[in-house]
Amino acid sequence: MMARSIAPATLIRRQVVLEEHDPLPDGSGAVVVRRIVHGDTYRSHLLLVDVAAGRRMRPPRPLTTGAVRDTRPRVAPDGRRVAFLRSFPGDPERPAAVMVQALDGGEPWVLWAPEHGVTEMAWSPDGRRMAFVAAAPEAPSIVGREVKGRVVTARRIDRTDWRRDEVGHHDRWDHVWAGPVRPDARPRRLARQHADATGIAWSPDGRWLAFVADPRPAADIRPLPSIWVVPAGGPGGRAQGAAGGAAGGAPREAVRLAGYAGAPAFSPDGRWIACVGVDVPDPLDAESPGVFVAPFDPAAGDPAPAVALAPDLDRPVGAWCDTDLNGWMASSRPGPWWDGPQDLVALVSEAGRVRPWRFPFDPRTGGPAGAAQRLVDAEMTAWTLGVGGGIVSVVATLDDRPMEFLTVGGGAAGADAAGARRDGAPERRRAPARATAVPRTTAGGAWRRGLPWPEMRRTLAPGAGGPIETGIASPAGAGDAPLPAVVDVHGGPLGAWSPAPSLEHVLLAARGYRVVLPNIRGSAGYGRSWIAPQLGDWGGVDAADVLAAVDHVVGLGLADPARLGILGLSYGGFMVNWLVGAVPQRFAAAVSENGVTNQVNGWANSDSGPEYCRMALLGDPLSEDGVAKLWRQSPLRLAARVRTPLLLLQGEADLRCPAADNEQLFVVLRHLGREVEYVLYPESWHTFAITGRPDRRIDRNERMLAWFDRFLKA
Repeated sequence: MMARSIAPATLIRRQVVLEEHDPLPDGSGAVVVRRIVHGDTYRSHLLLVDVAAGRRMRPPRPLTTGAVRDTRPRVAPDGRRVAFLRSFPGDPERPAAVMVQALDGGEPWVLWAPEHGVTEMAWSPDGRRMAFVAAAPEAPSIVGREVKGRVVTARRIDRTDWRRDEVGHHDRWDHVWAGPVRPDARPRRLARQHADATGIAWSPDGRWLAFVADPRPAADIRPLPSIWVVPAGGPGGRAQGAAGGAAGGAPREAVRLAGYAGAPAFSPDGRWIACVGVDVPDPLDAESPGVFVAPFDPAAGDPAPAVALAPDLDRPVGAWCDTDLNGWMASSRPGPWWDGPQDLVALVSEAGRVRPWRFPFDPRTGGPAGAAQRLVDAEMTAWTLGVGGGIVSVVATLDDRPMEFLTVGGGAAGADAAGARRDGAPERRRAPARATAVPRTTAGGAWRRGLPWPEMRRTLAPGAGGPIETGIASPAGAGDAPLPAVVDVHGGPLGAWSPAPSLEHVLLAARGYRVVLPNIRGSAGYGRSWIAPQLGDWGGVDAADVLAAVDHVVGLGLADPARLGILGLSYGGFMVNWLVGAVPQRFAAAVSENGVTNQVNGWANSDSGPEYCRMALLGDPLSEDGVAKLWRQSPLRLAARVRTPLLLLQGEADLRCPAADNEQLFVVLRHLGREVEYVLYPESWHTFAITGRPDRRIDRNERMLAWFDRFLKA
């Protein structure tokens, strides 16, 4: 069998991504974002998808065109207009603008283009006003003048959250604003707070806006965001001055959990606020976010107690998966959405699959009205969710196919609400499907036609903690002959490989490799008992599971044990760096990308290091025992044992796993005379392999393939 190869440039430049969507209120369609590669930039445009014709698929109608990046569509309550964000790839210094366009045609017009950016917007229930999340004009950290984003004198830093990956220096708070929907209007800031706001939502009467924030002075040390509300101002609301300081106009906390809360959503009657969060003090990574509901009383002084709608679900609400077919540029939108006064719908991650679930709610008691139910049993990895006119819709992969817009119909599936496990292993039994996922577009996947797509299968590898669900991507038509193989370790570690491949798996399989994709202990979507053993034991049970999955595939006769490679990004890069030292003779080649080498260094040098390390029980530099724990889980301490040829790929602007970390490993291996190469990509963040400039993504994949070809095929 000869593999049919494909060049990285061909694959990356052909890829189309349906990134996100917003449904029409009556469920008759949705506005969908379609992203393409154009030169060394990205463009995206809005499509109007019609689903009123039942199962008959109609071609979507383009709404926007041009050298623009149109994202975050939000359909007006009357279903006649759509608001969206527009940025300009050819002019990255130009601020994003909020645009409004009629769905029946015409040109979009600018509603607001604030100097320092806007990230979210939401229509008021009557469609006359718009709320925004936008940066404040004040920049308290900047000393002296600021010229085109360049600080002239200095930055005064008194918090640990002054930087963010993909953002850089974080000089301004994001605040809540609101204003009329007309070209001559100027939005007003509703409140000042020393915290970022996100996740805005209107109350049904238009009097209140909910948002997520953590204004506590120590929020940078231990972030615990909660749900706040502020009078919305304007018709039907309380008046607000530009500074948000009018009497009675200050934000107040409406929902507080013991851990964290986000994604507020008012019930249709305005009596309840739903949210996603964790109600455990000082939560660790093993706690799964769930759906909560709390009563909303505008006159209440203290936050109302919230009730979990599925306390025993033990699966995270949200999209916790690692296929890059979703593009990773648009934020996931997992809900919750109210579907009438007695049901909520949200995305739940289960073993790499991300599917909509229904959470029954009893407004008489303020608690659950039954067990949460999976709506569809398809092999689906959804990214955004919507509910309109009682119709649930998603943008998702289906089986191994790229992202499409789908609707889910036929009622709730009678799935086991707890997603049962046996001995810590993924439960293989599935409830009979009572709903169907119906593709409504082909615009997201037509680009793969004629390409050598891998054959995907799943197997259970025996492991010390229970069976390890493992995907295998193989060259089309390869059969069961032993091939050179690459094990790819996902990020997180709370990620999980989905049934759909990533682009690097397509490239590797087309080059003649099998790709082994284990969802090892620490992977999300298998329950608390699958994550907890890995906490504070990086390089322990997780490394054992990687090796067990590789041994299993070798034992099946599918992989040549003398030609094994290993690949990983972020936490996956940690695992690459760890295993080439822990088992120096196991792999013939390794590629580590934006990984972790020195946990002591990463604790303070990462943009999220202290809280990340706390939730993962990695340790801290605040005591000798804490330092010892960090060092014990650092691949750098095993560097002298490394014999595997190692390619280190690094985004120079990565603030999540900074370049200084992997440079330590590179310098050590060079001094030891090992086979090592370090490639540094300028102006590239943590996930540049997926979201970076196309020419850099192409170069990264060409180098990855060449490295494995050099050492696994010689």
